Amino acid sequence: MNKQDTKDVHVEFDVEKYKEMLKNVKSMKDITGKDGLIQTLLKSTIENVMKAELEDHLGYAHNDVRNKDTDNSRNGYSQKTLKTSSGSMEIEVPRDRQGTYEPKVVQKYETIDSEFEEKIISMYAKGMTTRDISAHIKELYGADISPTLISKVTDKIMNCVTQWRSRALDDVYPVLFFDAIHYKVQSEGKVISKAVYVCLGITIEGRKDILGLYAGENESASFWLSVLTDLQARGVKDILIACVDGLKGFSEAIKTIFPKTEVQLCIIHQIRNSIKYVSTKNKKEFLKDLKSIYQAPSQDLALENLGSLEKKWGTTYPIVVNSWIKNFENLSQYFKYAEPIRKMIYTTNIIEGYNRQLRKVTKNRSIFPNDESLLKLMYLATKDIMKKWVQPKWNWAQTIGQLALIFPDRLPLSLH
Repeated sequence: MNKQDTKDVHVEFDVEKYKEMLKNVKSMKDITGKDGLIQTLLKSTIENVMKAELEDHLGYAHNDVRNKDTDNSRNGYSQKTLKTSSGSMEIEVPRDRQGTYEPKVVQKYETIDSEFEEKIISMYAKGMTTRDISAHIKELYGADISPTLISKVTDKIMNCVTQWRSRALDDVYPVLFFDAIHYKVQSEGKVISKAVYVCLGITIEGRKDILGLYAGENESASFWLSVLTDLQARGVKDILIACVDGLKGFSEAIKTIFPKTEVQLCIIHQIRNSIKYVSTKNKKEFLKDLKSIYQAPSQDLALENLGSLEKKWGTTYPIVVNSWIKNFENLSQYFKYAEPIRKMIYTTNIIEGYNRQLRKVTKNRSIFPNDESLLKLMYLATKDIMKKWVQPKWNWAQTIGQLALIFPDRLPLSLH
């Protein structure tokens, strides 16, 4: 409030009340703590100032109907919670019947302190929309924080996203999983489908780490090529095994940047894509025959069983069978490894588990307003998810030892 606003303000205090409070003061907490002397004095001051503000707004004093020159009038009080240095405090805000009075001494929030920022960012990371957060803070704290202001707070996260996405990476990753998850995003007045490209790496120490998140158009090998180029620019020199779905051209894109990398196609993706083209009456039998291939004890036996599949089903389902024959080399890479490595790379379950956790967070967002909004939430959710990750159950000492033997001179010397 400026001088013009306060010149006629008359604040009334209950002197006897404060004298009584002073008699009961036994510690500094009784003075500065919640519901202490200072907070009680502050509450009384603010409420009296607001009464004076409303009087000035209406143009007549309380019960002075003779000097009333307006069809507006007082209309009781509403409750509001204020945050103070000594804790939250309930105050009574006077109202007018027409709803035109806005308190000047207690304005709507124009800035947010660091504590509120942390709360907002935490709620945003859990998938709450800016409007949900605004309503939640209003309910819990009585604070009017607009969705626009909340969006400005979360916009600060983009600097963290940029730094995180450009951070230096390890020289070598034993295993990398690649996948994409799709969302609806507004773009130039239209709603389009966008893919968030995800890279999940297994480090030399056996830890899971999200190396990058990239928003692009629908999943394509050409965009994956740009992702791989970014990984290389950030320091990745070698990937031993890359686990991917069956996207056309993806394996070739990997070989372009990392020519020594072995590509393992996800068996589960291949099965899902296959079974879509098999009639219901044949699905059970067809799946049993597929199982004899991907669960065979050796690659030779798997190849033999693939030949049997072709003889039995090649005429009925030529597209499906030919897909297994064409992709067999990349589908069967895992046969050369011992059981612990097979279990790790035979499907993309590790990254799909991460994707499921992302979907839990984003289920309230049918459409994102832009790429930045999408990436902000992906980043915050990822940081939350990674906090809960524990060391995988596989025997990593045995696994890395086997990889060092299979890929000589491609892992740090200290591991040999």
